[in-house]
Amino acid sequence: MLTDVDRFRHLLQDCHRAVVFTGAGISTESGIPDFRGPQGLWKHVKPIQFQDFIASESVRQHYWKQWFEHSAALLSAKPNAGHLAVAKLVQSGKVSAVITQNVDNLHQESGISADKIIELHGNSTYAKCLSCKRRIEMAEIESELQTFGEVKPCGDCGGIVKTATISFGQQMPDLPMRRAAEEVQACDLFIVLGSSLTVYPAAAFPQAAADSGARLIIINKEPTDLDRVADLVIHAGIGEILGAVVG
Repeated sequence: MLTDVDRFRHLLQDCHRAVVFTGAGISTESGIPDFRGPQGLWKHVKPIQFQDFIASESVRQHYWKQWFEHSAALLSAKPNAGHLAVAKLVQSGKVSAVITQNVDNLHQESGISADKIIELHGNSTYAKCLSCKRRIEMAEIESELQTFGEVKPCGDCGGIVKTATISFGQQMPDLPMRRAAEEVQACDLFIVLGSSLTVYPAAAFPQAAADSGARLIIINKEPTDLDRVADLVIHAGIGEILGAVVG
């Protein structure tokens, strides 16, 4: 009788072009808390709406102080067995792209080339000016906050500085969404790793892949609404399963 790992291997061997889609569940194994779970970040921190961030200087300063109060796990995290297994799949040529909802930069740190990673929600390990798009490292932001007690406007253009992420109420980035849609249409295997598939529009991609004829694998500790249409569902740890599949 075939095990789930055997079935995963067969689906992977039979495909020509796979896409990996990752959510918070892959990074909880690196010690980064998720957002919606029982111990999720939003149980302790109220998300700040993008419009409020833009409109209020006091909200912006609160945002930055809150970010550094809760960023220790993010900044110290290292890629785990799941990230490293995904990197092996990309390097083997089986996986054409990694579409991620995560903002922790761990796929890049695992050795995957940046051009193979599609960040739907941005990246929280650095900041950007919302006007001139200048990249600003977090060490510079933290130094400014410690020295002046606030994060100042962009030194180049005076624009508002924010983490390079997509906040609630902020428009989804056009280029990553287009790239993701193209990868979905081109793949014949779509692998979901650690996503509850509840955050849209990102969560629409697995269904779109299945609708286009791709096989669908979901590895997530909790059930998802798409379990019913998936070719393989495994409710287990990602590192454990991928480690057994990839070796």
